[in-house]
Amino acid sequence: MRIAVLDDDPLVQELEKGAIEQLGHSCYLFGDGTSLLKDLRRQTFDLLIVDWHLPDMEGPRVVEAVRQSIGSNIPILFVTRRGTEEDVVEGLASGADDFMTKPVRLGELTARLNALLRRAYPANHAGVLEFGIYRFDTDKRTLQVRGEPVEMKTREFDLALFMFQNAGRLLSRDHVREMVWGQLYQVPSRSLDTHVSRLRTKLELTPENGYVVNAVYGVGYRLEPVNASAAAQQAS
Repeated sequence: MRIAVLDDDPLVQELEKGAIEQLGHSCYLFGDGTSLLKDLRRQTFDLLIVDWHLPDMEGPRVVEAVRQSIGSNIPILFVTRRGTEEDVVEGLASGADDFMTKPVRLGELTARLNALLRRAYPANHAGVLEFGIYRFDTDKRTLQVRGEPVEMKTREFDLALFMFQNAGRLLSRDHVREMVWGQLYQVPSRSLDTHVSRLRTKLELTPENGYVVNAVYGVGYRLEPVNASAAAQQAS
């Protein structure tokens, strides 16, 4: 998972970064709200940790801007020294999903992150996943379409699973590369495009089958769930 931390205190940044990486996730650090909001135009993250007092704007205003720009799906956790009942109410009302106060307690932070990720991405924790006619067995690493096995290479399976687990979400190219190939692996854009194109063909990702892949120029890809019956009626 890709987690962004918005806090202008370097010590807090490093503390939270260490906890996040200890859980096996990637961490991206931001010191002000403007830089995070700018990066969100071309990058995608799985969770945001936001402080309240920032050099350029208050945390609740950042959360409101995130909700307005990329929607309500991404989980957001406030980690701040503000801790009155009014602060909690304002933080949650701005669009945050959870709230904890500083000083950061690593056990609590870990528990809250795990809980938010489980709620936001339940499919990531299952062994057998079904998406319409597509059935993934993550333990055996097999994929069936309409009950028939589909031969998949390692990267193809990982890419397909990642996209189906995040169906409906816009995924940046860097996000896809990192989650499928690894953070340190340099994947040319053309190679990524080729893998997506092969996936579209091999899995017959068409409206009739319930899913299509859309490329978003300058950002990445989105696997879109489609109402198959409605698509069939439009085609007839």
